[in-house]
Amino acid sequence: MEKYALLTGASGEIGQAIAAQLADNGYNLILHYNKNKEAIERIKVSFPEREIISVQADLSVSKDVQKIVQHCNVPIDLVVHNAGIGHVGLLTDMADEEIQKMNNLHLTNPILLIKRLLPSMVTRKSGNIVVISSIWGLTGASCEVVYSTVKGGLNTFVKALAKEMAPSGIRVNGVAPGMIDTKMNEHFTEEDKQKIKEEIPIGRFGSSGEVADLVTFLASDRASYISGQIVSINGAWYC
Repeated sequence: MEKYALLTGASGEIGQAIAAQLADNGYNLILHYNKNKEAIERIKVSFPEREIISVQADLSVSKDVQKIVQHCNVPIDLVVHNAGIGHVGLLTDMADEEIQKMNNLHLTNPILLIKRLLPSMVTRKSGNIVVISSIWGLTGASCEVVYSTVKGGLNTFVKALAKEMAPSGIRVNGVAPGMIDTKMNEHFTEEDKQKIKEEIPIGRFGSSGEVADLVTFLASDRASYISGQIVSINGAWYC
């Protein structure tokens, strides 16, 4: 039986790793990206045996939610919401427009997107949703106040929706990465990175592949009794 997964933010390093693992596990893919089309094309080339549909949309803009929905003209078995950007700086220095953009991208529009995909899952009494959150959504971070806030809201969305959807056979979980070795953290100096590694008990940053391993597990039948959880992957940095 054909399986379809929608993955937002598929062009980033974590997104590409998730896409590859889902394709390896038999999923056909609907891959959302905003700017990096080349990364999506590489995924298509790597998995010619899979049906892979790409859709460009800016999830900081509410009207673009419908662009993604329009490409979901097959039953979606799995939604992985991974789209997002960071913002480092004082809250008082953030423009109001930037705050609204972060809220749209990380919280409002993911909720609107998932809302539109739920009826089909409810009808089929089957479905799986995994959202990529952040360690800062659990603990909060100075100089990342808005990012922490919207990720915290996303975590609560996971817990509430999981309770609402469980009777319909739909599982909802979140993944909260700590420091992952991606371009999102390239603004840190090498000295800063070393200091952070010294704070992490395991002594290193995580990898995109390790995040993808966790997502793939939560999407599988092996996790059939796991729902409403925010699973940390942070090397025991914050427990």
